[in-house]
Amino acid sequence: MARFVAAVRTVTACTAIAVYVLIVGPPGLAWTFLTGRPNILYTLGLIGVRMGLAIVGITVRVEGEAHIIPGAVFACNHISNVDPPVLYQALARLFPKVRVLYKAELRRLPILVWVWDAAGWIPLERANKEQSWPAVERAADALREGHAFFIFPEGTRSPTGAVLPFKKGGFVMAIKAQAPVVPVAIMGSRDAMRKGSALVWPTTVTLAFLPPVPTVGKTIDDRSQIAAAVRGAMRDRLGEAAERIM
Repeated sequence: MARFVAAVRTVTACTAIAVYVLIVGPPGLAWTFLTGRPNILYTLGLIGVRMGLAIVGITVRVEGEAHIIPGAVFACNHISNVDPPVLYQALARLFPKVRVLYKAELRRLPILVWVWDAAGWIPLERANKEQSWPAVERAADALREGHAFFIFPEGTRSPTGAVLPFKKGGFVMAIKAQAPVVPVAIMGSRDAMRKGSALVWPTTVTLAFLPPVPTVGKTIDDRSQIAAAVRGAMRDRLGEAAERIM
């Protein structure tokens, strides 16, 4: 019975979001192009995210709100497809000064890719380092202008929940802009939707925003050191959560 209910809620959420995007996406884009301001896209996106999470029964709990600061790079572990919308909602206080460095493969999604372009989100070619550098430079410029970014430095979802090795592109852009990196530990989203699953289950997802790792005075040669500090803080917090459960 629980599986049937989860299936109904998942299908309902997907249908509702698809219809919502088709209805509000075109006028939102038109308004953005006319005014040159993406604010409405962030508002419409937040409404859509909250609607979807409510339908599937996901509640979000945030720890360390004092660490949600402008002009930072928020580096989060990645264990579920639920992670991006949950993190997006948690960063709402910074809208519209939030950008995303996302994998270029997602540009196949219709309408959404136009929204992302209008909002200034930046696609990253992960398989081609030469093509990825212009994206990193653009992201660093946006950071210098006071925009925040959120990234998933593992580059893919972890099938077990263990933190995978980090890719360094997000840390390079932070160092170039001398912007702090805020580790974010996400917990509970794997219970909502595991890798390979099509169903979303009701649960509580916790986002722990940890103390920022500074990059002032650092160079690109320090990128591995910064990445290790962020990964260590993230793993420590996830370890604490696991100990509480045990």
